[in-house]
Amino acid sequence: MDLEPYKKNPKTSFLAGAYEKLAREEKELQDTALREPGLKELAEEELSQVGARKEELVKQMAEIVAAEKKEEAFPREVVLEVRAGAGGEEAALFAEMLALMYERYAAKQNWSFKKVDTSPSELGGYKEASFEMRGDDVWRKLRFETGVHRIQRIPVTEKSGRIHTSTASIAVLPIRAKQTVTVNPADIEVTFSKAGGPGGQNVNKVETAVRILHKQTGTVVRATSERSQLKNRDRAMSILLAKLETLAEEDTASKLSSDRKDQIGTGDRSEKIRTYNFLQDRVTDHRIKESWHNIEGIFAGNLDQIFDAMEGRASETGIEKV
Repeated sequence: MDLEPYKKNPKTSFLAGAYEKLAREEKELQDTALREPGLKELAEEELSQVGARKEELVKQMAEIVAAEKKEEAFPREVVLEVRAGAGGEEAALFAEMLALMYERYAAKQNWSFKKVDTSPSELGGYKEASFEMRGDDVWRKLRFETGVHRIQRIPVTEKSGRIHTSTASIAVLPIRAKQTVTVNPADIEVTFSKAGGPGGQNVNKVETAVRILHKQTGTVVRATSERSQLKNRDRAMSILLAKLETLAEEDTASKLSSDRKDQIGTGDRSEKIRTYNFLQDRVTDHRIKESWHNIEGIFAGNLDQIFDAMEGRASETGIEKV
């Protein structure tokens, strides 16, 4: 058996070492059975036990590797970004509605939902915001949410009863255990500032907020939620790597044939993917041309019907990620 892959994996190296020890013990028992006929029966009994323990170790190592591959394909952690689009303050309020919708869904799934950074608007919505989400199937469920979301409704601030159309963009970034991109320290610019908003006494005294600029792509990441500058820097760096990885994947996807777009969409954040129409109590996903009613329930976090439909289409077309 080739143990090298298991010996190189930190999660299975101990088990691989135990397997090697058993293999040596097995060889000694086989030699004893040949040299000492009187001990043959006892040696064969022990050989049977050693063989069973070896099989169990192989099973454990295989399960660990399989779990790693699954987590690599569908990570248990993502960063959800929301950004107000067309529509001014109404778009910012819509961005906040979307963030709350995903937060409520996360609560139903027993996922963690934690703020990374927010930029509030004057009326309390989000100009932009990012959140860390962790839990089983979080990437599998949310991987088709990237794109432009549109809302059609009469805002409470609208006195003439006119219907407003506003947009907000969503980006879901998987945080993988093994990043496929690397960043040269010379290619980034890290700055620190005081975290804004209410909080402890040292919120506005200590420079814990971190901003990282990737010079080559112009990608900017901020992390402000942690009290520690180091923790915010680590969080911002992991998000930057996820963004750069996503940019590389989007570039690759754009080079693929157009039939992929026809099947379920490109996953580009500029693509309009869904409309929430309050007057008609309807949510429509434009990629699969399917609609659902009870819009209030959907914004309350009842999203499984939408996610199941997207998963079904992905399975039909053989597409595993946008």
